[in-house]
Amino acid sequence: MLVVYGRGTSSNVQKVLWLVEEIGLPYSSSHVVPPGKAKESADYKKLNPNGLIPTIDEDGFVLWESNAIVRYLAAKHAYGTIFPADLRVRADSDRWMDWQATVLAPPVATVLLQVVRTPPEKRDTAAMTAAFQTNREKAAVLDAALSGRDYLAGSAFTMGDIAVGQWMWRYANLVPDRPSHPNLEAWYQRLQARPAYRKVVMNPLE
Repeated sequence: MLVVYGRGTSSNVQKVLWLVEEIGLPYSSSHVVPPGKAKESADYKKLNPNGLIPTIDEDGFVLWESNAIVRYLAAKHAYGTIFPADLRVRADSDRWMDWQATVLAPPVATVLLQVVRTPPEKRDTAAMTAAFQTNREKAAVLDAALSGRDYLAGSAFTMGDIAVGQWMWRYANLVPDRPSHPNLEAWYQRLQARPAYRKVVMNPLE
């Protein structure tokens, strides 16, 4: 059976859990808590030498890096749907996965750290303000990309939506003064209609 190591409130772990819930893949979850403590576990670092989450163990096959895990499981269990068969659609979906990791992750991590994990009197106001603005700017990029599309790679839900979609819950709950982006908001409504999204992603942030 597939084992997912991580913490259910982690955005990277949520990508994997969201996918396995979408495709109905049996799994068990091993809870690694609290934030940052995986690096202190010698047993866990035997699986993932980086001490980061998530990691999966599928009958002895160990894999870490959230987007790599999503690609692997989607290719194996959801080829032609969440893992697109069309090479160009797949490249489009891949593009958004990489964009999430390199462009979206840093500013949303700053927001989460400052707003959720730091007492008000200790917050770095300048860093928080800059991260808010970056998130708003990237929301505009997404809104433009979703013009005429239901999902990021076209008409169908794919792994690119999973990578970016967990960010949307954080953006909607943590970033104030969000500009109106009709395409982005419609996409967010479509994500919220998915039972797996509601189960895995739409939970208290920590």
